[in-house]
Amino acid sequence: MQDLYLIKLSTDYLDQIKEYRNECLLNNSSMDGCGPLRRYENPNDYIKEMKKYEKKETLPEGMVVSTQFLCIRKNDNKLVGMIDVRHYFNEYLEKYAGNIGYSVRPFERQKGVASFMLNAVKPFCKSIGLTKVLVSCLDNNTASRKTILKNGGVYESSIYDPRKNETLERYWITL
Repeated sequence: MQDLYLIKLSTDYLDQIKEYRNECLLNNSSMDGCGPLRRYENPNDYIKEMKKYEKKETLPEGMVVSTQFLCIRKNDNKLVGMIDVRHYFNEYLEKYAGNIGYSVRPFERQKGVASFMLNAVKPFCKSIGLTKVLVSCLDNNTASRKTILKNGGVYESSIYDPRKNETLERYWITL
């Protein structure tokens, strides 16, 4: 297993955030757990936007307080994944997306990064008062399902999201 760690979103990784975004876009990959990264070519602008999500007073309308983490591989200091913790639900999160979203850089998949991130973020979730978290994945995303189950996920239900034309599986993880 790789030696990985989580850090809160940081300007120390501006170039790598840009590379991460570009790699995802080039590979037509989702950027779940990255907030609005898809919309921001400039990583500084992305970080400024994400700072707004850290406090209720600065939240964009309709959003919830969340904390964005970067997953860094120690031996080469490379950004390999991103995970976002939403501190509470709005209607959409409660029904579909849940408390946690994550993604792994396309060329770093199938190496245990997602499992590491989901496990490593649990203490933070506890520290903000959560006792369990809802994590969802597409019904055809076998890798994400395995990650969730490996981290104690208990299947609750599947739900169709008409806005995205997707069916999501919902899992609860007790902290």
